[in-house]
Amino acid sequence: MEEKQGAGPSVETIPDGDNRPRRICPDCGYIEYHNPKIIVGAVCAWEGRILLCQRAIAPSQGLWTIPAGFLELGETTAQGAAREVWEEAEARVDIGELLGVYEIPHISQVNMIYRARMLSAACAPGIESEAVRLVTWEEIPWGQLAFPSVRWSLERFRDQGAARVYAAAPMAPLTPR
Repeated sequence: MEEKQGAGPSVETIPDGDNRPRRICPDCGYIEYHNPKIIVGAVCAWEGRILLCQRAIAPSQGLWTIPAGFLELGETTAQGAAREVWEEAEARVDIGELLGVYEIPHISQVNMIYRARMLSAACAPGIESEAVRLVTWEEIPWGQLAFPSVRWSLERFRDQGAARVYAAAPMAPLTPR
């Protein structure tokens, strides 16, 4: 057992009924859980083109991505995806069907990516983007994509075509960075 100074959870032990060490407050019994982060985003289309954002922040600064980020408290995954599109690309979208759920356990993330229809071609870099572009499939900078999940989402978007029904995709092989 490791003792820590300060308020709140300060002892690491396996709580009764659990199977892994957690930080616990010995005074009140509060248990601190660390759970995966949920990432939400969208593959956004406008007249046969896909919206891409060039990242202005780490990780993968300067590389290209679809608009995506952490789900905030109090919002649905679809609301979070629309918010991320606005924050990163200043684009308004109609969020459609769930495109894919990607589990990435080595970084404790679950990505939920939607299909989205842009309401107009209007877009501009948000505070987390250096640039935004509407690109054809042939113009996607495949060698400069920020994360494997971006490739998975774009390929899923292509493979589904006009299909509007979500079906669980098989897990892509993971190669930790």
